[in-house]
Amino acid sequence: MRNRRIFGLIAVAAVALLALGATWLWRRSGTDQFVTATVAKSDLARSIAATGAVNPVTTVQVGTYVSGPIQEISCDFNTKVAAGQRCALIDPRPYQIALDQARANLIAAQAQLDKDRASLEYARSVHENDRGLVEQGVVSKETADNDRSAYEQARATVALDEATIAQRKSALDAAQVNLDYTDIVSPVDGVVVSRNVDVGQTVAASFQTPTLFLIAQDLTQMQVDASVSESDIGGVKMGQKASFTVEAYAGRTFEGRVSQLRQAPITVQNVVTYDVVIAVANPDLSLLPGMTANVHIVTEEHPEVLAVPLLALRFHPHGAASGPDGEPADGAKRVWVLRDGAPEPVSVQVGIDDGTSIEVTGGELKPGDQVIVDRAGERESKGARRSPFPI
Repeated sequence: MRNRRIFGLIAVAAVALLALGATWLWRRSGTDQFVTATVAKSDLARSIAATGAVNPVTTVQVGTYVSGPIQEISCDFNTKVAAGQRCALIDPRPYQIALDQARANLIAAQAQLDKDRASLEYARSVHENDRGLVEQGVVSKETADNDRSAYEQARATVALDEATIAQRKSALDAAQVNLDYTDIVSPVDGVVVSRNVDVGQTVAASFQTPTLFLIAQDLTQMQVDASVSESDIGGVKMGQKASFTVEAYAGRTFEGRVSQLRQAPITVQNVVTYDVVIAVANPDLSLLPGMTANVHIVTEEHPEVLAVPLLALRFHPHGAASGPDGEPADGAKRVWVLRDGAPEPVSVQVGIDDGTSIEVTGGELKPGDQVIVDRAGERESKGARRSPFPI
């Protein structure tokens, strides 16, 4: 019986020692139970995301006013062209024939005018002579009236000839214009980005002007036409900073600014978006027309502000916050700070966030505090490393 009592006391002492050791180890490793982040100052920016396409600032569609087969092409893809340079030639022979015919009609009309002017002069002379002879009784009044009528008709014929000459001149000018339009020229300095015709192809401009070439005026200045949803468009203003990436250049970010906010809505399957134009420089010509851009427009920016991870606002040592441990009643937020190995609640006022961190505008936090963002065991169970912020 005595031996049993001794063994019992030894067992109780061992359990007590184990409990004390576990408590000491728990206190020693308290800081390792949580994943923390250091409160520090940083630049925060609120932005909205959108997608769009890279396009030249000015793109000119070169068409044709006349119809006919393409006889010659002197501009191809990526050709640098100057204003007035010929890029294609439509067969000019039918229009040259029309021009020659219009010129011949004008010459004939001028000859007819000369003839009718001579007749007018003769009719005027006869009319004046017979009018004097009527007074002497040599010529009858009827003859004098016929002479006057012939004179008036000759004057009208000359006026008609002059109007005909004006018509013939207009027809000649129109024929010359049509002939000139057989030369398809570039209206601007730029680069040909698209060619839609080949030699021998017949173009018809009867109902709709066909587009033969697409010329970008300046590829060193590009723009991104981004589609912004109606829920985000209220924060977009002229001059705001924007950045975007394209799939062709992984890891490279292009910078630009909002240059235009187009108010015309675009509705696709009941989803309303607005076109926001972002101007961007392209000095190395790395951006090509039609590239898909993933855009971020900075709507608000606060430099050098106190910030904590957004995860810190969601953390609670006992899971979901409720009852007296819920959010403060004054609309502030609560974070937990690790102090002396134990979590301590701290109320803070917050501002903008960038999706990862959030601005602290008021409260008892100060730079260097360790805010808790998660439990180390839970973080490790998700495959993450136990490491300080950033998470």
